[in-house]
Amino acid sequence: MIKAENIQKFYGKLQVLKGVNLHIKEKEIVSIVGSSGAGKTTLLQILGTLDAISKTSSSSLLIKDTDITKLKDKELAKFRNENIGFIFQFHQLLPEFTALENVCIPAFIKKTTKTAAEKRGKELLDFLGLSHRYHHKPSELSGGEQQRVAVARALINNPAIIFADEPSGNLDSESADNLHKLFFKLRDEFGQTFVIVTHNQELADMADRKLVMVDGQIQQ
Repeated sequence: MIKAENIQKFYGKLQVLKGVNLHIKEKEIVSIVGSSGAGKTTLLQILGTLDAISKTSSSSLLIKDTDITKLKDKELAKFRNENIGFIFQFHQLLPEFTALENVCIPAFIKKTTKTAAEKRGKELLDFLGLSHRYHHKPSELSGGEQQRVAVARALINNPAIIFADEPSGNLDSESADNLHKLFFKLRDEFGQTFVIVTHNQELADMADRKLVMVDGQIQQ
């Protein structure tokens, strides 16, 4: 599903990623842990195509057998929209829109019809226990409910891969536990691959595989 070879990232003279090699299989749930500054979020953003690698002759990034480094901006945006979903610590919901409208935004970007997008959005919100929250705005939702709306938004285009950056970092312990269990339920129900950056050791240990980052590299 994901094959990364010699991933490097420089910000000026500062090298944040120092030759990361990574292979993630389809339907695998992988956690990435490490101290602050180890390069976890930078790696996640590169794998999620939100940032570009500092390319060398031996660097490559294949996602679903597509060489990401060779895609032009519009091709990359289309690939991201159709194949990748994101869940962030701070839900990134648009406050002026309802839960259902927030969920449907990626589908509208994909040019899905309003009828089809809302049908799928409602199915996801129902699955996540939010059938009574379609028309509520984020300010009217609890933290756990907002995060589940963000999960539904990540799933709306049926992406192959979900990238999550500290997804439970802003939740109380009960909501965090529910979210962690949800990831595995989603994998079993929809067959997604999950790559999760987290400081939550319980979530990290639940994953099929836990990768530890130290000083810009994955510890072997």
